[in-house]
Amino acid sequence: MSGRDFLEQLPLPAIDGLRLGELIGFSGDDASPLVLYPGQPVGTAVVARTLVDLRGMHLGRTVALIFEAGDPGRPIIIGCLLGSEAWPFDDAPAQVEVDADGRRLVLTTKKEMVLRCGKASITLTSSGHVRIRGTSVSSSASGTNRIVGGSVQIN
Repeated sequence: MSGRDFLEQLPLPAIDGLRLGELIGFSGDDASPLVLYPGQPVGTAVVARTLVDLRGMHLGRTVALIFEAGDPGRPIIIGCLLGSEAWPFDDAPAQVEVDADGRRLVLTTKKEMVLRCGKASITLTSSGHVRIRGTSVSSSASGTNRIVGGSVQIN
């Protein structure tokens, strides 16, 4: 057994906290990210899981890693450091504001919001239009069911 083989057989100490590494590629068909980080097992990149959407344009970037149960062989990418560069994608992400306090959920967008499930949808537009569509639409209430508008058209 060579000295290197002996070192690879030694149990590695647990890694607590955050460690920085580098995204160096993606493995085979499942496109799992491959990372290098200081103190990793000798030899090759380590397959990681990720919490963030990683693409080819992220190759070579510094990534923030945590390790499941402190296991050096089970890194999880929790972020990609941007440094002084601009947003890495062609277009900046859409601006969506979410406010959830456990009692109420508020979603805010600038132009249009669509809630869709199969053939049913509710669309809200910034101009104040609300469209409810579906193969069947029901409205029921145990109390008063009001329809209020400047004019109300049925059929």
